Amino acid sequence: MLDYDEEAERYDASRGGEPRAQAAAGAVAGLLPAGTRTLLDVGCGTGIVTRRLASAAGARVTGVDRATAMARQASARLPGSVVLGDSRRLPFPRGRFDAVTSVWLLHLTASPDDARSVVAECARVLRPGGVYVTTVDKAAAHNVGSDIDAVLTARPPGPVHDSAALIERYAAAHRLVPAGRARFPGRGQGRSPRRTIADLRRGWFVTLPPGDPLTEEFAARLARLPDQDRPRPDPVFSLRAFRKPPGA
Repeated sequence: MLDYDEEAERYDASRGGEPRAQAAAGAVAGLLPAGTRTLLDVGCGTGIVTRRLASAAGARVTGVDRATAMARQASARLPGSVVLGDSRRLPFPRGRFDAVTSVWLLHLTASPDDARSVVAECARVLRPGGVYVTTVDKAAAHNVGSDIDAVLTARPPGPVHDSAALIERYAAAHRLVPAGRARFPGRGQGRSPRRTIADLRRGWFVTLPPGDPLTEEFAARLARLPDQDRPRPDPVFSLRAFRKPPGA
């Protein structure tokens, strides 16, 4: 698992920057109900998507993240609107927000129980009639059928805590009902072999730890691919929206 305090300075530049943030915020905003006035962005990271959500949704947006360095960057983008907090125990009262979002968060949870707790907390702070929007199936989105994917297919499988089926089940347990879905491109995130090797050695792939002989074996396979610096196609990410019924 990456250390997101260490990643904060290079996070945006290494993940598509503003073009990717614009695509994400636009897709999320398209799933929000008209009249959304207050929005909580859970796991807001550097705030690059959060700031665009504030503009796209026309709402008063609050960000929360547990990584101090990430929250510091988000605070620079949204002064006075970002707090430190654990997504499994959100520091807000029940029914506080018209909408809640978690973009690229659930796949990072350490266990199914943690993912379930995040969804439960998002449901708790959502007002009746409000909407929760989250990304699902993030790892699968990165498999675009490229030669890089053909190499990485043989790596040990990792746990998947953000599958659409699981998240729908967790949402239903808290009386959230499906309210829409969308997809958007991860602009600027198409992998090149050389960049993938660097990500391997930084610990990007949890089942291939840095320095492990198997990690270096995969790095060697990737190094034999042609066009080492040519990005392959961008991933396409999936969103699910859930509504909290009035009276829930």
